[in-house]
Amino acid sequence: MAKIVEGLLYSESHEWVRVDGGYACIGITDYAQQALGAISYVEMPDEGEEFARGEEFGAVESVKAASNLYCPVSGVVSQINEELVDAPELLNQDAFANWIIKVELDASSHVDELMDAAAYVEMCSKL
Repeated sequence: MAKIVEGLLYSESHEWVRVDGGYACIGITDYAQQALGAISYVEMPDEGEEFARGEEFGAVESVKAASNLYCPVSGVVSQINEELVDAPELLNQDAFANWIIKVELDASSHVDELMDAAAYVEMCSKL
């Protein structure tokens, strides 16, 4: 069973979100990294790019597959995780310790539409 962290929010496309004030850290879930296998590349947006909830913001590539990343909230990218450029395998080592982007939330961020840990567990159990 994949690790799931209480207190985070989750999207149906397997991204996790940690809201801190007006910002959100976004990464992929343990379920997603297990499904992908050995991650070899992370495509990330540029700082300053704006995304609406559900919009594609990058991709994660592995030996098995490539998977698009979808922004679970609306806002402007304030920071990307530079460590993933040279070490994308960090997502396999600990998907929750290694965020991909930080977003400054906009007024219609849609945070309230994300799942809590229990709802995410239930969704994954049906896959």
